[in-house]
Amino acid sequence: MIKKIILALFAISVFTYSASAQSFKDGKLTLNESGSHYFKITALSQIWLRDMNYNPGSTLFGYSKEKGADLGIRRYRVQLYGQLTDRVFIYSQFGENNFSNISDRKLGFFVHDALGEYSIVKNKLSMGAGLNAWSGLSRFSSPSVGAILGVDAPLFLQSTNDVTDQFLRKLSVYAKGKLGKLDYRISLADPMSFQKAASYSGVVKPISNFSSKPPKMQLNSYLQYQFKDQESNLTPYMAGSYLGKKKVFNIGAGLVYQPQAMWHLAENAKDTVLTNMVQIAADVFYDAPVGTKGQAISVYANITNFNFGPNYIRNQAVMNPVNGTTNANLMNGSGNGFPAIGTGTVFYTQVGYKLNDNALGKNTFMPYASIQSAKFERLNHQMNYIDLGLNMYMTGNTSKLTAAYQNRPLFDNSGNFTERKGGFILQFQTYFN
Repeated sequence: MIKKIILALFAISVFTYSASAQSFKDGKLTLNESGSHYFKITALSQIWLRDMNYNPGSTLFGYSKEKGADLGIRRYRVQLYGQLTDRVFIYSQFGENNFSNISDRKLGFFVHDALGEYSIVKNKLSMGAGLNAWSGLSRFSSPSVGAILGVDAPLFLQSTNDVTDQFLRKLSVYAKGKLGKLDYRISLADPMSFQKAASYSGVVKPISNFSSKPPKMQLNSYLQYQFKDQESNLTPYMAGSYLGKKKVFNIGAGLVYQPQAMWHLAENAKDTVLTNMVQIAADVFYDAPVGTKGQAISVYANITNFNFGPNYIRNQAVMNPVNGTTNANLMNGSGNGFPAIGTGTVFYTQVGYKLNDNALGKNTFMPYASIQSAKFERLNHQMNYIDLGLNMYMTGNTSKLTAAYQNRPLFDNSGNFTERKGGFILQFQTYFN
C-alpha cells in the first residue's frame, strides 16, 4: 500500500508540474526553467551474504547454532525530495532494514524521514520540523548510507537507535546552516516512548536504564569547521568518502543532552534515582585525492563520552541471524551481538586508501580498516571491535562490492573478557542517485 501511495504521489507531482518542467533526467524533475526548483527520486539496495561464528549458546527457534551462513537485505531505501520554491524544501525517505529469513514476512516499508524546511537566510539559516536525522553528536550519527566507507557505519554513534527514536530519526524541530566555513546543526527533539522499544523493561535495577516516565525534551547539536572544500548540508546525511572527488578537512564537536532520561535503583534498594543522559563527542575527517591517477585517502577519527548512568550497556547485533540463547552467563547475548554502547569512553577510527582508477579493467579498489575501542564502566577489559575490508567500485557507489571481516569480543556477565568471534560479509550495493 505504501509503495502504491509513493508512486501515486510521484505521478501527481509529474502531472502537476509538467507544464513548467524543463526536463526529467536521472530521477530529477525540474519545476522551472532554471532548474532551481526540482523534485528528485533516488533508490538504494544493500544485500549481505555472511558466514559467521555465533556467540556460544545461540539458538534458532530452539535449535542450537554455533555458526552459519545467511543472506539478507541490510538496507533498501527510496528518497523523495525537492526544492519546491526558493525557500521551501521537502524531504522524505522510506525503506526497510535488516530483512532476513527469520524476519516477519511482508514487513513493508516504514517512514525514515518526513520533514518540511524553510530557508530564512539563504545558506546561513534554515529551520524545519518533522521526523528527521538532524541530530547531534558526530559526523556519522547521520551517515549517508550510499557512501559508507566500509561495509557499515559506526553504529555506536546512533546511541539511542530504536530505543527513543526510529532508526536514529527523531521527531524534532531544527535549525541548520553555514556561517562562513562553520557548518552547524541544532535540534530540539521529542523522544519517543521507551515503552514502545523492543528492549523495554519497566523494572528499576541498580544498573541504569532508560526511564519509563514521560520523557523530557532532548537537545542535539553538531558543529564542524570545514577547512577545505565545503560539503552540502541539503540533507543531514554525511558521506563516508568522496573517492577523491573532493578535498575535505573538517573538525567537529557535538552534544546530546536529555534531562532525567535514565533511572536506576539507589544503594538502599528502595529509592529510584533519575539521572541526565549526556553524550559529548569530537571528531576529525580528512578525505582527499593523493595522486595523479585517481588515488585518494579517507581518514576519520572520533572520541565519544557516554553517560547513561551507572553501568549502562547495550549490545549491537546487526541483522541478527539467530533469535535465542541458552547461555545466561554471556553478556553479549545471541548471534553476532557485542557490547557497543554504554557509560564510558569510546574511540573510533577508520582509514581507507583508494587505488588508481581502472586498476582492473574499469574497476577500482579501496582497502579499509576500522576499530572501535571502548572503556565501558561495566566491563573489566577494553572492548575492541575490528572491521577489515576491501571495496571494489564498478561504477563508483552506484555499483559497489565489499568484502569484509569483522571480529568481536565476548564478555561474561561479570564484565570479564572470555574469547573472540568473527565472520565474513559480502555486500553488493546498487545506488540510483
